[in-house]
Amino acid sequence: MTPLIDIIFLLLLFFMLSSTFSKYSEIELSNATSGGGSSAEAPKRTFVQLGAERLLVNGAPMTLKALGESIEEGQVLVSLDQDVNAQGVIDLLVQLRGRDGLNVLVLE
Repeated sequence: MTPLIDIIFLLLLFFMLSSTFSKYSEIELSNATSGGGSSAEAPKRTFVQLGAERLLVNGAPMTLKALGESIEEGQVLVSLDQDVNAQGVIDLLVQLRGRDGLNVLVLE
Protein backbone atom coordinates (compact mmCIF):
# COMPACT_ATOMS: atom_id res chain seq x y z
CA MET A 1 0.00 0.00 0.00
CA THR A 2 2.84 2.41 0.75
CA PRO A 3 4.40 2.18 -2.76
CA LEU A 4 1.01 2.99 -4.27
CA ILE A 5 0.76 6.15 -2.17
CA ASP A 6 4.30 7.12 -3.19
CA ILE A 7 3.44 6.74 -6.88
CA ILE A 8 0.26 8.79 -6.47
CA PHE A 9 2.24 11.61 -4.85
CA LEU A 10 4.87 11.44 -7.58
CA LEU A 11 2.18 11.68 -10.25
CA LEU A 12 0.58 14.58 -8.45
CA LEU A 13 3.92 16.36 -8.23
CA PHE A 14 4.63 15.70 -11.92
CA PHE A 15 1.28 17.10 -13.10
CA MET A 16 1.56 20.13 -10.85
CA LEU A 17 5.03 21.00 -12.15
CA SER A 18 4.29 20.31 -15.81
CA SER A 19 1.08 22.34 -16.05
CA THR A 20 1.01 26.06 -16.75
CA PHE A 21 -0.90 28.51 -14.65
CA SER A 22 -1.31 31.43 -17.00
CA LYS A 23 -3.96 34.06 -16.75
CA TYR A 24 -6.33 34.21 -19.70
CA SER A 25 -7.23 37.66 -20.86
CA GLU A 26 -10.56 38.86 -22.13
CA ILE A 27 -11.31 40.48 -25.44
CA GLU A 28 -14.18 42.92 -25.31
CA LEU A 29 -16.71 42.83 -28.12
CA SER A 30 -19.38 45.46 -28.48
CA ASN A 31 -22.94 44.43 -29.24
CA ALA A 32 -24.56 45.79 -32.36
CA THR A 33 -27.26 48.32 -31.53
CA SER A 34 -30.14 49.62 -33.56
CA GLY A 35 -29.61 52.82 -35.48
CA GLY A 36 -30.44 55.96 -33.60
CA GLY A 37 -30.81 58.22 -36.58
CA SER A 38 -28.30 59.74 -38.94
CA SER A 39 -25.52 61.88 -37.62
CA ALA A 40 -23.98 64.83 -39.40
CA GLU A 41 -20.69 63.03 -39.91
CA ALA A 42 -20.56 59.32 -40.76
CA PRO A 43 -17.81 57.38 -39.00
CA LYS A 44 -14.92 56.08 -41.07
CA ARG A 45 -15.70 52.43 -41.83
CA THR A 46 -13.19 49.74 -42.67
CA PHE A 47 -14.37 46.39 -44.01
CA VAL A 48 -12.18 43.43 -43.09
CA GLN A 49 -12.73 39.95 -44.54
CA LEU A 50 -10.86 37.24 -42.66
CA GLY A 51 -10.21 33.76 -44.02
CA ALA A 52 -7.89 30.93 -43.06
CA GLU A 53 -5.24 31.99 -45.58
CA ARG A 54 -6.20 35.58 -46.43
CA LEU A 55 -6.98 38.95 -44.95
CA LEU A 56 -8.67 41.59 -47.11
CA VAL A 57 -9.06 45.19 -45.97
CA ASN A 58 -11.52 47.12 -48.14
CA GLY A 59 -10.87 44.53 -50.87
CA ALA A 60 -7.06 44.77 -50.78
CA PRO A 61 -4.84 42.02 -49.30
CA MET A 62 -2.94 42.97 -46.14
CA THR A 63 -1.02 41.35 -43.29
CA LEU A 64 -2.15 41.39 -39.65
CA LYS A 65 0.74 43.59 -38.56
CA ALA A 66 0.07 46.15 -41.29
CA LEU A 67 -3.62 46.13 -40.37
CA GLY A 68 -2.84 46.92 -36.75
CA GLU A 69 -0.63 49.84 -37.79
CA SER A 70 -2.98 51.30 -40.41
CA ILE A 71 -6.30 51.50 -38.53
CA GLU A 72 -6.45 54.08 -35.75
CA GLU A 73 -10.09 55.14 -35.39
CA GLY A 74 -13.55 54.61 -36.81
CA GLN A 75 -15.60 51.46 -37.17
CA VAL A 76 -14.18 48.10 -38.27
CA LEU A 77 -16.64 45.56 -39.68
CA VAL A 78 -15.16 42.04 -39.68
CA SER A 79 -16.66 39.39 -41.96
CA LEU A 80 -15.54 35.80 -41.38
CA ASP A 81 -15.14 33.13 -44.06
CA GLN A 82 -16.33 29.58 -43.43
CA ASP A 83 -12.78 28.23 -43.13
CA VAL A 84 -11.49 30.66 -40.50
CA ASN A 85 -10.53 29.24 -37.10
CA ALA A 86 -10.91 30.79 -33.66
CA GLN A 87 -7.19 31.56 -33.34
CA GLY A 88 -7.30 33.70 -36.48
CA VAL A 89 -10.17 35.75 -35.08
CA ILE A 90 -8.38 36.21 -31.75
CA ASP A 91 -5.16 37.31 -33.50
CA LEU A 92 -7.13 39.90 -35.46
CA LEU A 93 -8.92 41.22 -32.37
CA VAL A 94 -5.65 41.42 -30.40
CA GLN A 95 -4.17 43.62 -33.14
CA LEU A 96 -7.16 45.99 -32.92
CA ARG A 97 -7.82 46.17 -29.18
CA GLY A 98 -7.07 49.00 -26.80
CA ARG A 99 -7.51 51.93 -29.15
CA ASP A 100 -9.69 54.90 -28.28
CA GLY A 101 -12.24 55.73 -30.95
CA LEU A 102 -12.10 52.31 -32.60
CA ASN A 103 -15.26 50.20 -32.66
CA VAL A 104 -14.88 46.59 -33.85
CA LEU A 105 -17.97 44.62 -34.92
CA VAL A 106 -17.75 40.95 -35.89
CA LEU A 107 -20.50 40.09 -38.36
CA GLU A 108 -22.23 36.73 -38.34
